[in-house]
Amino acid sequence: MNYDVIIIGAGPGGIFATYELLQHKPDLKIAVFEAGHELSKRHCPIDGDKIKSCIKCKSCSIMSGFGGAGAFSDGKYNITNDFGGTLYEYIGKKPALDLMHYVDDINLKFGGEGTKLYSTAGTRFKTLCIQHDLHLLDASVRHLGTDINYIVLENIYKYLKDKADFFFDTPVEAIKIIAGGYGVKCKDKLYSCYKCIVSVGRSGSKWMEQVCRDLDIPTSSNRVDIGVRVELPASVFAHLTDELYESKIVYRTEKYGDKVRTFCMNPKGAVVNENTNGIITVNGHSYEDPAKQTENTNFALLVAQHLSEPFKDSNGYGESIARLSNMLGGGVLVQRFGDLIRGRRSTPGRMNDAFITPTLNATPGDLSLVLPKRILDAIIDMIYALDKVAPGTANDDTLLYGVEVKFYNMEVKVNKQLETCYPGLYIIGDGSGITHSLSHASASGVYVARDIAN
Repeated sequence: MNYDVIIIGAGPGGIFATYELLQHKPDLKIAVFEAGHELSKRHCPIDGDKIKSCIKCKSCSIMSGFGGAGAFSDGKYNITNDFGGTLYEYIGKKPALDLMHYVDDINLKFGGEGTKLYSTAGTRFKTLCIQHDLHLLDASVRHLGTDINYIVLENIYKYLKDKADFFFDTPVEAIKIIAGGYGVKCKDKLYSCYKCIVSVGRSGSKWMEQVCRDLDIPTSSNRVDIGVRVELPASVFAHLTDELYESKIVYRTEKYGDKVRTFCMNPKGAVVNENTNGIITVNGHSYEDPAKQTENTNFALLVAQHLSEPFKDSNGYGESIARLSNMLGGGVLVQRFGDLIRGRRSTPGRMNDAFITPTLNATPGDLSLVLPKRILDAIIDMIYALDKVAPGTANDDTLLYGVEVKFYNMEVKVNKQLETCYPGLYIIGDGSGITHSLSHASASGVYVARDIAN
């Protein structure tokens, strides 16, 4: 074989699998294949001046490359089993938490020291939320910030690069079953290995689906989360973010019984574009460095949709809604909450009169032409509910960017070792459909590496 272990994808799962394998078996021959660029070459061309919107690069530097889609995120590692994935269903709750704490220790070792670990334990806000039919989920949150997260990844790459073979800008076309192991087919060559770890993240969802079809690996998929990114003055949520930083709050709508939740809260952060399979959606970043912080806080409001048979393409449903936004606005749409509830579109004039400065150059428009009524009703209900614990959330000038879609990879059938029906072929990270966060994806990489080493 060319290698003992081949890892497909250099996101959190792939990085921590490589790291842990080297801790236990430093003599292993390991290769990591990544469709995107190495970390130092990951640069989004949007500069707000000459290039103001996504130009759909062949390889999106925000979504792909060393560090995965989390490289330019705000570097939040949520240590909890309450959200972020179902890894605990495979390995147990305590082992899952232990692995997440282990990942946290490694991040501190490689440059994250001095960053703050927040916790919901004993917070008074849990009582405040429940009094208004809102539910604050339990978690400890390590916030690295977009800037420190980059430094941590940079240091980990320096440690790994001479101990494993990294192939950047080298998308894998297919995985083949060969005698004694697996073949990883790239454009010009077939590389062989005894063990193969697939960790392609959400941006590799379509590729993962094709691999599972080719190898007849069972999958299931029926969920997608659709919503908006909210931006408002940082002072509105300061009492929550100063203590908790990331507050995961869930609300169940009265009419439909749908669950709406806050997601990816970025105190004093910025709203950004995101390119997923050629579709422009919205996300948020925040920084640890005070010099890079803004006067606004942003977070997503997502409505979970669990679609039943005979429907099978939940991601396709989310993509079709995102395409409507792209069609109407040439990318991301933005609307004032006051305009939305009055049934009128936001215009450049109304945006200029607002008492908040947007951090993303988006097209003023009407989200009611994009989002289905059921989802839009849920978002409006949630905003009014949040206004009770964070007065000012439902102000007219609160900005709603659309759309934000959280795509879930179909869940791949794996055993307790996260191994497919083919011995030695592991599926981890968000590409497995089992994890949905940096901490869970990283933990899954450590877990599989230990299984292989043993």
